Amino acid sequence: MDSWTPGGALSDDMTRTNFCLFTAPEDVKTMKAYAQVFNKLIRRYKYLEKGFEEEIKKLLLFLKGFSESERNKLAMLTGILLANGSLSASILSSLFNDNLVKDGVSPAFAVKLFKMWINEKDINSVAASLRKVGMDSRLMELFPVNKRSYDHFSKYFIDAGLKELSDFARNQQSLGARKELQKELQEQMSQGVSFKEIIVYGKEEMKKSGISEQMVICIMWTSIMGSVEWNKKEELVTEQAIKHLKQHSPLLKAFTTQGLSELTLLLRVQEYCYDNIHFMKAFQKIVLLLYKVDVLSEEAVLKWYTEAHLAKGKSVFLEQMKKFVEWLKNAEEESESEEETD
Repeated sequence: MDSWTPGGALSDDMTRTNFCLFTAPEDVKTMKAYAQVFNKLIRRYKYLEKGFEEEIKKLLLFLKGFSESERNKLAMLTGILLANGSLSASILSSLFNDNLVKDGVSPAFAVKLFKMWINEKDINSVAASLRKVGMDSRLMELFPVNKRSYDHFSKYFIDAGLKELSDFARNQQSLGARKELQKELQEQMSQGVSFKEIIVYGKEEMKKSGISEQMVICIMWTSIMGSVEWNKKEELVTEQAIKHLKQHSPLLKAFTTQGLSELTLLLRVQEYCYDNIHFMKAFQKIVLLLYKVDVLSEEAVLKWYTEAHLAKGKSVFLEQMKKFVEWLKNAEEESESEEETD
């Protein structure tokens, strides 16, 4: 009698060797010993490396043919082999097989695998390996289409003790939403969509995707600055930037309703002017404009100047801002003095 699985069958009358993963004790020490054997073989016979990975991919397609205990052992071993670099994360593509996903085999296997992998390395190392082969954006495929939501993914893996993986998936989801938001904003600006409509869209996306205002203001700045071809001459680009930003200031104002958002924008402006050398001398004039049109407050500017600025171009930008900051401080002192007199 054969056990049928996607792609073929597992024969019940097969004879297993004495040295068999599936008959071994289900513990970490034993799985590491098996992993060491594979590592030594692959190091000694390099030609086995690619073939071994392909065989693992095939083996994972037959998971339904194994018992739960056997799957657990294979998952633990696979996690160890992924951690020590003997396998590429591309083997995870086998877990996206519809039959495995539908019956819940894939996520259960993934729990054991990722627990071992993260335990051997850490989530940052795991994330890097996933990104390297494009698996970072496919983890939702461990679940059926009707359950491919971050909420379901999060609950499943948090309940299984893998909060790190849940957090990683959330960050990936947020990254995808941010990329989509920036793409859409740039398209809307190029099509001449009204600022009012752009603001409404941005606010809706914030709510729907859970993107913070601080993140949106960075995206908005990038979209605004990317919507025009800048003059290469330093003396002309400042004038061009001031005109462009004044025109688009309603968009910036709509997403700087919090002090932290203002500071985030200031830091983004600093970074932009540093990274784009033609804008180095424009920084102070840009900040002054944003202050005049009520995008940036006095508090945000002073906080940036005294403690919150970046190291990038620090001496140049602080020097540019010195007189303006002195003026702000004097104005503040005069205001306080008038209040005391009253």
